[in-house]
Amino acid sequence: MKILIQNGRVINPATGSDQPADVAIADGRILSIGAAPAGFAPERRIDASGLVVAPGLVDLSARLGEPGHEHEGLLASELAAALAGGVTSLVCPPDTDPVLDEPGLVDMLRSRAERLQGARVLPLGALTRGLKGESLTEMMELTEAGCVGFSQAEVPLKDTQVLQRSMQYAATFGLSVWLRPRDPWLGKGVAASGALATRLGLSGVPVVSETVALHTLFELVRVTRVRLHVCRISSAAGVALVAAAKAEGLPVSCDVSINNLLLTDADIGYFDSRMRLEPPLRQQRDRDALSLGLKDGVIDALVSDHTPVKDDAKALPFAEAEPGATGLELLLGLACKWGQEQGLSLAQTLACVSSGPGRVLGSALGSLQGSCGQLQPGALADLCVFDPGAGWSVEPAALRSRSRHTPFEGHALAARVRWTLVGGRIAYEEG
Repeated sequence: MKILIQNGRVINPATGSDQPADVAIADGRILSIGAAPAGFAPERRIDASGLVVAPGLVDLSARLGEPGHEHEGLLASELAAALAGGVTSLVCPPDTDPVLDEPGLVDMLRSRAERLQGARVLPLGALTRGLKGESLTEMMELTEAGCVGFSQAEVPLKDTQVLQRSMQYAATFGLSVWLRPRDPWLGKGVAASGALATRLGLSGVPVVSETVALHTLFELVRVTRVRLHVCRISSAAGVALVAAAKAEGLPVSCDVSINNLLLTDADIGYFDSRMRLEPPLRQQRDRDALSLGLKDGVIDALVSDHTPVKDDAKALPFAEAEPGATGLELLLGLACKWGQEQGLSLAQTLACVSSGPGRVLGSALGSLQGSCGQLQPGALADLCVFDPGAGWSVEPAALRSRSRHTPFEGHALAARVRWTLVGGRIAYEEG
């Protein structure tokens, strides 16, 4: 379909460009920005007066519940939530049921997602079979099936010899490894170590759980030269280690969860299970360091860490509640809120959720390479059209996600998505 988006404020975070312009779309790609080509006859016109036209958001961490919950229609609801939040591409971890360790399972997930015509689903394959940490998966077969990287999700790999071999194999074929830094023996608590956890009687997760794991990972990167993506950094000390690794020239990238960027352990209050998250919420100094790291580019991307959790799994004492929160529909509004607080331009803020994560994905994107998270002629027409001044309040009952548990309930946000386009197709339109 030929579409003309008129009178919008067009922002390309990859270049910092911010200008009033029209955007012409044809054959699923951006044809022009500015004056439409002579003879261009759009089949649909979108009036974006007063609205921002930006690349679709790229979320590097969003669980979808499939394989494993097909009977509940969880994939359909979560992809609908993504589109309503302006997310056009999302990376899903391999800790599904069954685990994404076979090409057939990856094919099934991708084909179901394509039939639903929602956001693009970019799966991570399991690094080890069943995430058990014993034997490696067939990474090349999984890559051919569509995996963009390999991960252990929330299951730490205890055997460093297996970890080294997995990195060596991945490096040989130019594949990337995505790991959350958590020592398996030190990271067994439910809240960040500190005065609040002690006062509440909650088992603590010390910062050293993250830093010990990071030291190990970076030593192995030095040996193997594998491309490593550090998932959901949570501490000031962790940010400093990532900065040093990048300064050394190691092939390392990093992301942070919107939860850790905006909240601290003080928000746990009186055992509020909505704040039961992984990684745990840490102290203000950690939050400040995460914010500075994202602003300075030490942290490459901001993620929703969307994790659907059933009601009965949250309606438990804090230490027993399942960690996780919904986030796909909130990522844009929360990112804009953070950007305003930090005095960033809208282009700088949007880079954290579009061009930044697009660069992390890099060559793993295949045909999407060079256009994910970008808005320029020739790029895929994955776009988000939103009203930057439209205020709204986070009401769980109004969310499209099947899981409506969020630590941001009642928060006032700006930026309301009006249209989301995926491959030049209008996938979401506010009613």
